[in-house]
Amino acid sequence: MSFQFTDNVSSAAQRDILDLQKKINVFSSGEMTDEHFRKFRLARGVYGQRQPGVQMIRIKLPHGRLTADQLTRIADLSDKYATGNLHATTRQDIQLHFVKLADTPQLWAELEDAGITLREACGNTVRNVTGSAKAGVDPDELFDITPYAYRIFDYFLRNPICQEMGRKFKIAVSSSDKDSAYTYMHDVGLIPRIQDGKRGFKVVIGGGLGAQPYSAETAFEFLEEDKIIPFTEGVIRVFDRYGERNRRHKARMKFLLQDIGLEEFLRRVEEERLALKNKEFAIDTEGFEASLPDGSGDAPTVSADLSEDENYNAWLRTNVFEQKQKGWYAVQLRVLLGDMHANTARALAQIVKNYAADDIRVTVNQGYQLRFVRPENLPALYESLNALGLADPGFDTTADITTCPGTDTCNLAISSSYGITRALEVMMKQEFPDLIYNNDIKIKISGCMNGCGQHSVANIGYQGSSLKSGAYVLPALQVLLGGGFNGKGEGLIADKVIKVPTKRGPESLRVLLNDYDTNAFEGEYYSDYYARQGKNYFYTLLKPLADLKTLTQDDFIDWDHTEQFVTEIGVGECAGVMIDLVATTLTEAEEKINWAWEAQADSRWADAIYHAYNVVITSAKAALMTKEVPTNTQHGIVSDFDKNFLNEPGFHTEEGAFKTLVFSINKNEPSESFAQQFTELANAFLIQVKAYRQQQIALVGLPDLQELSMAKDS
Repeated sequence: MSFQFTDNVSSAAQRDILDLQKKINVFSSGEMTDEHFRKFRLARGVYGQRQPGVQMIRIKLPHGRLTADQLTRIADLSDKYATGNLHATTRQDIQLHFVKLADTPQLWAELEDAGITLREACGNTVRNVTGSAKAGVDPDELFDITPYAYRIFDYFLRNPICQEMGRKFKIAVSSSDKDSAYTYMHDVGLIPRIQDGKRGFKVVIGGGLGAQPYSAETAFEFLEEDKIIPFTEGVIRVFDRYGERNRRHKARMKFLLQDIGLEEFLRRVEEERLALKNKEFAIDTEGFEASLPDGSGDAPTVSADLSEDENYNAWLRTNVFEQKQKGWYAVQLRVLLGDMHANTARALAQIVKNYAADDIRVTVNQGYQLRFVRPENLPALYESLNALGLADPGFDTTADITTCPGTDTCNLAISSSYGITRALEVMMKQEFPDLIYNNDIKIKISGCMNGCGQHSVANIGYQGSSLKSGAYVLPALQVLLGGGFNGKGEGLIADKVIKVPTKRGPESLRVLLNDYDTNAFEGEYYSDYYARQGKNYFYTLLKPLADLKTLTQDDFIDWDHTEQFVTEIGVGECAGVMIDLVATTLTEAEEKINWAWEAQADSRWADAIYHAYNVVITSAKAALMTKEVPTNTQHGIVSDFDKNFLNEPGFHTEEGAFKTLVFSINKNEPSESFAQQFTELANAFLIQVKAYRQQQIALVGLPDLQELSMAKDS
């Protein structure tokens, strides 16, 4: 396929898209394993779905920010290549589902024409940088964190230090101490501070969700703004070098921090400082001011007096707030399941042009925010949104549940997230209508332990699971309580309390809400109430719902399904192939040495050095594979090579020499001379390993040809 790129598509993006097309062709011809292709495509935002043969495309929106025209472009492409649905995520991305693999390069090209990327939206990379949706208009903020989130996003995009880490890496920036971006559950979290008249941030590191969630630890109470990006780069370099790579469930940065401790971790970050591309990095805050509405749009007038309209007044109370810019208002849109039809999205884009600034924010609870609306336009805006089904009151309240797609599309999900979310929202609307005014209890749902719905930081969380009853399995919900924020504003991790059949989910929530209404103190936050009563109290409260002796046939059928439940793993994407894993690994090293030479030609000395470092690591890994030595961390690969190839012809003859050579990268400034020296060293090492491999083949053939079976996407 040939592409006609517009002038809006950068040369870097063009190269990425052409490379994706090339890799798709190689993979389709059977010359690349599923494992290697998966690693490549995930870093390009292409994620295999539960359904075989189709992909989820994750669109990476820094800070969840997009224009009306960009929203229209995404809607048009969803119609063209996907299902006509836009799914907003908890990481302020938008996802398209059921896309053919062959269509992904062209889809990407058309997104890039609108200034939107897929690069590093998935995979073991720095994921989307998230932030408080209110940033820039938040009455509580010290300063607008929008430019900081953007500059961090831009700095690490395509950065060689974070292309192939052991696991993903997440960064969040909150606009105030209220921590609406949930920084405490991120690898790096930033909260604004001003000290002695200077801007900076409180920095927390090592948070994360999943099966073993951790709260982040405080690295600095105050770090100057120009130190934020260099420090984050140092953190990523340490994680890249020492982080787990084989045991996926232990490969997040939180586990490295737990293993070595905060003091040692920060010491290693400081060790990297000399090698950093920038010791200081000033954040340019210009260019992020909202383009105010000019009133030139054909805005409809209000059809009736809304002052007595109950829904309108509830909407004003729960979905609208006055900005820090007095006389202007922000409007928040509650979106069920985070799903919006393409037609609705196009209509919303026009509404933005009529009434608001051209600055839409996807929120961390899967909604949208409009800003700079004039008060006199609120009634007309409400009517326009209401006609689209986007004026439901209760934004980010108890009644507004956050959820992942679950078994609808995800390979890893165990039970339906969408179905139980609908059931809970219907139950609350009918039985607890005033919950649209409760901002203290957040309910979050995930289809599995990975926690894309962020259930571990909910006041009331549900995790998709299963239970065995005799020879049968039924869908279940793990109930988690006490997470989220307490009355002191502290972020907490929820406790796993009990597991109940999923069809009893509404009753479990009914019991919890009634108990809270009856027994909580006046004004007591839910997480404080949970802490006061204790886990055993809630276990006893919900235990009758976990009784499997009272099961009915309906308990064996998941929400949104009619057939009996079975636990399934998503289907893999290709048949097994025969592959020389060492040769494949050396091919990766050859690609990386080309990147190093290109960076050097562009005078990007730090990039050239890190690419060259990765050449050495990848080549050493290939060499160790020939001796069937298991590899894990990059630091471990270097140490193992140093031991196993001591006095091998063509390699080092003194123990420790190889390690000293490789880790000279953080003992030198990233200068032109060192970049040249280290890249030449890496190239020579790659040639040595390739020669060694050829000698081995000549002597013993190819002992490590092996069949790679279908593997589950992740």
